[in-house]
Amino acid sequence: MSFLSSDYWSNRYEVGQTGWDLKNISPPLKAYIDQLQNKNLRILIPGAGYGYEVMYLFQKGFTHVNYLDFSPAPLENFKKNLPEFPEEQLFCEDFFKHTGAYDLILEQTLFCAIDPELRDYYAKKVNDLLVPGGKLVGLLFNRQFDSGPPFGGTKEEYMRRFEPYFSICKMETCYNSVDARSGTELFIQLQKSVS
Repeated sequence: MSFLSSDYWSNRYEVGQTGWDLKNISPPLKAYIDQLQNKNLRILIPGAGYGYEVMYLFQKGFTHVNYLDFSPAPLENFKKNLPEFPEEQLFCEDFFKHTGAYDLILEQTLFCAIDPELRDYYAKKVNDLLVPGGKLVGLLFNRQFDSGPPFGGTKEEYMRRFEPYFSICKMETCYNSVDARSGTELFIQLQKSVS
């Protein structure tokens, strides 16, 4: 079964193989969100899973936050936990087929879940979805895994993949990762050109 299929990810949720699930919002993303002032930002969280970041943003008054996941299983769970969330801001689809225009895309677990051969395509797709001056902010693994998903990588690889599309505002080791990921995550803040 391909890990690029929604059935693969639905099965992982059904059998409880969700090692990526922190059961809460990721501390580096929470710290970033807490300093955001503009509640009208159009935000996309692809590979949102159980949607902790989406829920946190929505409860803080960000009205244009959008949930996207390949698998219906976590989406149904999210809807049950936050029934007041707008239905039109929920997307159960392939990220690479999604359309829209966003000021901010938050990356938590999608990049490490896709086939590494699709990483250049991911960088281009994020660029296409962001408005000029828009940002990609989030976390990437700065380590290798024996097999995947998740798939790891290095800062050097990420710089090479993202530099054709973005200004690298920040790409550094997280100071506030959860203990299990301490020293193995990069916090990224990339900005699409305004021209």
